[in-house]
Amino acid sequence: MSKELADLIFPNITKTPEDYEKMYPKRDLLEGAMVTRFAPSPTGFIHIGSLFGANLDRRLADQTNGVCYLRIEDTDGKREIDDGINVIINGLKVFGIEFDEGAINETEEKGNYGPYIQSKRKDIYQCYAKSLIERGLAYPCFCSQEELDAIRERQEKMKVVPGYYGEFAVCRKLSEQQMMERVKNGEPYVIRLKSPGSMSRKIKFKDMIRGNIEFPENVQDIVLIKSDGLPTYHFAHAVDDHLMRTTHVIRGEEWVSSIPLHVQLFQVLGFEMPQYIHTPTIMKEDEGSKRKISKRKDPEAAASYYKDNGIPKEAVIDYLMNILNSNFENWRKQNPHAPLSEFKVDPHKISSSGALLDLVKLSDVSKNTIATFTAEKIYNEGLEWAKEFDTELAELMEKHKDFTINILNIERTGTKVRKDIAKWSDLRENLAYLYDEVFYEKPVEYEWQSITDKETIHQILEEYLKVYDENDDKDTWFNKMKDVAEKFGYAREVKEYKANPESYKGHVGDISTVIRVALTGRRNTPDLYEILKNLGKERIEKRFVVVG
Repeated sequence: MSKELADLIFPNITKTPEDYEKMYPKRDLLEGAMVTRFAPSPTGFIHIGSLFGANLDRRLADQTNGVCYLRIEDTDGKREIDDGINVIINGLKVFGIEFDEGAINETEEKGNYGPYIQSKRKDIYQCYAKSLIERGLAYPCFCSQEELDAIRERQEKMKVVPGYYGEFAVCRKLSEQQMMERVKNGEPYVIRLKSPGSMSRKIKFKDMIRGNIEFPENVQDIVLIKSDGLPTYHFAHAVDDHLMRTTHVIRGEEWVSSIPLHVQLFQVLGFEMPQYIHTPTIMKEDEGSKRKISKRKDPEAAASYYKDNGIPKEAVIDYLMNILNSNFENWRKQNPHAPLSEFKVDPHKISSSGALLDLVKLSDVSKNTIATFTAEKIYNEGLEWAKEFDTELAELMEKHKDFTINILNIERTGTKVRKDIAKWSDLRENLAYLYDEVFYEKPVEYEWQSITDKETIHQILEEYLKVYDENDDKDTWFNKMKDVAEKFGYAREVKEYKANPESYKGHVGDISTVIRVALTGRRNTPDLYEILKNLGKERIEKRFVVVG
């Protein structure tokens, strides 16, 4: 009679699970290849934790010659936003994460295991639900929300585990004839699993991060198909990961408690279990304690925060790799220019405890990352950011393109590469004072140091202009700086001054500081010799005049 009930509930479902097994055969991949998936809901928000997981999906698939696909889990229409799929795809693309299969945009997809959007797989889920009804492992439940609330109130008074199971699963006790009559009468219903679990039994499960875990079996008769005909997350997850031939399910640790249910679903459906990797929650330090990062409280919870603040995608991914495997940081120090593909992620080395998001550490990682970029790359990516977030800077960078690249190229090669840029918004601080439009815009606040007397400063600048030659090499240039220092009673070498401080007013560094501050308004800048060459003598003279 179960077949008759199944046909009544799903009259339009003619395919069988065997048909879908043939439609979605096992993938022809090399041994050990991982098939991973990123499976977000189109709610319009890429969380830093989602980016962390998607990056791991991509890395594991890449390093095993496997497949990483995008599946859109859109069966909860209440949470969706317009253009939500494109938000996800474009949001991840910013960080260099793209997929071998799955949704391309709101209407298109690629790959042989689709549809990759769950709302388009309704018949597939109903096919497997129909099969479970035929086998006596699922049934229609007609309980209203009021009836379910009453069951929960009763359970609270009895102080027992809440849920729809055992004596509380009232519709499970209906005869098939009663079920059929109520379906024919048009009563609304959902399809529930007839759980074969027992509270006295436990399951043993091995997670690739957390190791062996033991749980009581699932006894809940969970909903498989909702009243609108679409599946719940749990049921769709099992069917999709099986048919899409997922080998490794990577998801947040909040899903660990669902393991008993998912193990049971795979068992009753006759599916081989994938391996699970439950990643740690991204945490934040708050007033001396750690808490889960919140998209409501913390702007850095949104992946878009990093793009908006001008942190390069390579830096964000490198930082996430630091969280992912503790040995990545040393590897990156030894291989600053190597592509990520050369580092092999080991899931067993991922910490099971919460991963702390440290923005100070991220800033350091970003400085190191940008230090490996060419001046042209810094210019191009910085300009792209500035066009959206600092249009005045973008206009200056475009107007003075060659000059800007030359300035960015100062101290960009050799053993000591400057690390003064942590994000593209830092470019204003590093460039603006060198553009005449900004330098002369308002009175300059000079950061004079040891030499502050205006008359002495003017004399030093005048003397320096007499000897400066933009064609000099660096050694000749610095020797002339020493000559000026000596003329004003300053030591030619710092060590000379330190050896006999009473014999000098100061040292050559004090003189070069006057030149630096007169040119830029600040004490700390990139290499002074290079700045002088890029400004040119005419602009140098003009800036020295302004000091007066």
